[in-house]
Amino acid sequence: MHIAFFTNFYHPVVNGVVRSVASFRDVLMKQGHNVFVFAQTDVSYTDNEPFIFRYPSLPLPLPGEISAALPVSSFVDQLLPILKLDVIHTHHPILLGQTAARKAAELDLPLIFTFHTQYWEYTHYIPFPQEAIQEFLKNAVHRWLKEFMQKCQHIIIPSESMKKILVQNYGLEERYTVIPTGVDLEPYRCASWRALRKEMGWRDETVLISVGRLAPEKNWDTLLHAFAKASSQHPDLRLVLIGDGPAKETLVSLASELGIADHITFTGSLPFEDVPCYLKAADAFTFASVTETQGLVTMEAMAAGLPVVAVDGSGTRDIVEHGKHGFLVENDVDALAKGIQDLLSDPQRTKRFSSNALKKAKSFDVTQLGKQMVNVYDQAIQDKRENHYVTLRAEENTEQAISPTQA
Repeated sequence: MHIAFFTNFYHPVVNGVVRSVASFRDVLMKQGHNVFVFAQTDVSYTDNEPFIFRYPSLPLPLPGEISAALPVSSFVDQLLPILKLDVIHTHHPILLGQTAARKAAELDLPLIFTFHTQYWEYTHYIPFPQEAIQEFLKNAVHRWLKEFMQKCQHIIIPSESMKKILVQNYGLEERYTVIPTGVDLEPYRCASWRALRKEMGWRDETVLISVGRLAPEKNWDTLLHAFAKASSQHPDLRLVLIGDGPAKETLVSLASELGIADHITFTGSLPFEDVPCYLKAADAFTFASVTETQGLVTMEAMAAGLPVVAVDGSGTRDIVEHGKHGFLVENDVDALAKGIQDLLSDPQRTKRFSSNALKKAKSFDVTQLGKQMVNVYDQAIQDKRENHYVTLRAEENTEQAISPTQA
């Protein structure tokens, strides 16, 4: 099968969408399919993979020198018909997502869309803070996403939580499949972590770790306040945050205000191949985000055998079973602090959580998930032949803006 992935971000950008795209591309290629990636240009990066095609791009005013793809390329326009594609799979609904939809229509190909992100949670980046304007923007995003989904033959949804949102609030009725991003377990089995603990000076500390973009929607303030409360009872506690983003300076300042700066390590962005080692070097994973679509970083933490203390939010609750793999708590500083303290109070229970996490991680096997994706492609090809598209419920039941509490 010849498959085109359209994504606004690919290597060298490090985020959940890139990990998902790269993971599925790798397993599909190993299963004998050709996967062509169409993504943004990065002049500082040289591709080592075959079949990566780059659109011109412009830098975004965000940390990490991220660039956004410009959906114009005469080379790609000429190339696409030559590739004899079977399906076009877009990982974003905007920029290259719009290009993917247009090319699918021009080439009479099925269009598949993975709903990676709760897009309505990102309207705060548009500099209109007034509540009424933000409400208008969220509803505009809601209507626009509905229009885009109806151009598709199939929607891939990364978690049951996101399925609930799309079914209840977007009116999605059929032609969707829940397929989480898989995890390759081998890097976690092979990770050499003891030297890292020694190098970082963590040998005598209990290390909590968290991973994600340092941005407001990830709820880092709650985590830092909870850690401050928990660490007052456990002076050997350390929090390691892997990631970068626009809130980093604010979080560094908050750590100083809370008196915990000496007990927090901000690693910045790390190459993905280094993350398993850091996770294996930690003692537990903690997470406060309520805007996740699939809980990918939580999956990776569990692949490293880490027990979890997290806010009970979308995506995370699809991965973690309370009382089996760790604790899920309310989105509240005191509740999260208590969850951390409860975990630390019972080493035997923590060991059991760790063992259960490793067992659950086996269900994230990327090979089986890749086979599910191919089944979706086969169905989408048939639906395109029969002129079937994604269908949504009547508009009157799906006009309200979505909020994290609805997840």
